[in-house]
Amino acid sequence: MDADLYDGVPRRARIRAAVTSFGPASAAVLATAAELHGLAGMRVTEMIHLSVPGPVARPARAAHPEVVVHQLVIPPEHLVRVDGIVATEPIRTLADLSLRADRFSAVSVLDSALNRRLVAADDLLSVPRLIRGRRGAVAARSYLGEADGRAQSPLETRARLRCVDGRVPPEVLQLEVRDGDGYLLGIGDLGWRGHRIIAEADGRDTHDNPAAVFADRRRQNRLVNAGWTVLRFTWSDTLRPDYIPWTVRQAMAAATRRRRP
Repeated sequence: MDADLYDGVPRRARIRAAVTSFGPASAAVLATAAELHGLAGMRVTEMIHLSVPGPVARPARAAHPEVVVHQLVIPPEHLVRVDGIVATEPIRTLADLSLRADRFSAVSVLDSALNRRLVAADDLLSVPRLIRGRRGAVAARSYLGEADGRAQSPLETRARLRCVDGRVPPEVLQLEVRDGDGYLLGIGDLGWRGHRIIAEADGRDTHDNPAAVFADRRRQNRLVNAGWTVLRFTWSDTLRPDYIPWTVRQAMAAATRRRRP
């Protein structure tokens, strides 16, 4: 079954129906609001997160068992309509999620919002005010400092954070590698110029699209022939805290040996 369908009903239609069923004061929040805004990084589930003030009507709960009800204090200026569905605006959504999500998910969503230009870096300066005094605020403020809009996918974010934790933070994100004539050989998701190393985050699309695979292999050959080491990491690699930084350090050590006379 299509991931966007549940019981044969499109996902967005189910969200709209749930918001409508719970009354005019209800709104999509947290992961559901992020989903409506097109933000990546939260685990995909069938649950629909709504904020509903006051007592919740039993008929509505019975009709929508997949709904998780929250009672958040949301001023009207923090609400917008997305495809006709009332939801928290991007900044409020990021603030609420940063208090509840784990570090990797929170930073991934922040990166996604910046990369898609739903928010600007200066907009994030308002998040500490929105979360002040709330549970999880200390950790959430630290996530803001790790956000980087150059990351183009949650996989890239997770790989970067593993490198940071392993004390081999990338020097550059989206590193452009050019030859002596200025011809673009390729762009690396993560880069270490001093050691001529780039790392690629290989998502599912890389393997599902034959044309993309062939183009990717040609690009890798150009980079290798130009003296660059190309590392490739998948989602499963990010689940092991030590694997990605260890691999980067090994590549750095090999690059250092090659430079010795």
